[in-house]
Amino acid sequence: MEKSDFLKDPVKHIDIKSFDSTQIIEAMKNMSFTARDTAEAADILIKMMDDEECTIMLCIAGSTSAAGCMQIYVDMVKHKMVDVIVATGATIVDMDFFEALGFKHYKGNPYVDDKILRELYIDRIHDTLIDEEQLQVCDNAIKEIADSLAPGPYSSREFIRQMGKFLVNNNAKKPDSLVQVAYENDVPIFCPAFSDSSAGFGLVKHQVENEDNHISIDSVKDFRELTKIKIKSQVSGLFMIGGGVPKNFAQDTVVCAEILGEPANMHKYAVQITVADVRDGACSSSTLKEAHSWGKVNTLHEQMVYAEATSVLPLIISYVYHGRSWEDRRRRKLNKIFE
Repeated sequence: MEKSDFLKDPVKHIDIKSFDSTQIIEAMKNMSFTARDTAEAADILIKMMDDEECTIMLCIAGSTSAAGCMQIYVDMVKHKMVDVIVATGATIVDMDFFEALGFKHYKGNPYVDDKILRELYIDRIHDTLIDEEQLQVCDNAIKEIADSLAPGPYSSREFIRQMGKFLVNNNAKKPDSLVQVAYENDVPIFCPAFSDSSAGFGLVKHQVENEDNHISIDSVKDFRELTKIKIKSQVSGLFMIGGGVPKNFAQDTVVCAEILGEPANMHKYAVQITVADVRDGACSSSTLKEAHSWGKVNTLHEQMVYAEATSVLPLIISYVYHGRSWEDRRRRKLNKIFE
């Protein structure tokens, strides 16, 4: 078999503007279990947007961007549903920036022979396939950006801004990427584990070729910058897809602010969509009520939704989009506080 036999049916990203889930969400309010939790999560996100003082942080872990949700996050930025993004490096680089360069993710089969995929340089995310050779083009684009910058430490936010600028300067084959739209709307993106992605390979190559004169990504600077945003945003809300580092990183800003002697209120609103099991004590699965014991999240407006995100996220965001609360929100343009 050849690579083209596998990479022929692209994943298509769902457009939440093309349908109105209002009736479904309203009906779910009178149901039970995950349905009612999903409806409550949608209402909490609307509460965040109706609160004029609230800064909304979108936290993304997992592979929903590769699985067809990428346009959802773009529309959230475009329509003022989010002011800050905290994500995994894979979400931003391997999935979004990768597609901005003109590449795609493909529908596959989770039961395919992975030995064949390896021979063909095809990577698999469950039932989704990626061309490894194209990912290496992405690696090299990251290196090209790094090579163009003055040596020194950069926060991931600073570097991702340069990625957005790179795309704007005629390098985008797909102009509607999250990296570019966030750049154009001054929405900061943080990847606290930035090197755990395709970016890591490009940056390693950059440093090897510029041993004494290179850039680096400073995760402590990330923490300081995001904490500065939290200090300036005494009212804040978290909308979390998955868990992991993005979830904890955003929550920890409250604790960090206190340690710095500039106390910040706990996050007033919080929603998490996850399939993680609470019994293993992991950060990804820890409940929002548990986060209250750490002084991170207020429990007045919080909702855990135990669901695979691609099944409920489109319903929630379509409901919020068609509710039009976002029209009255102002853009925070939080990148500007670092200029």
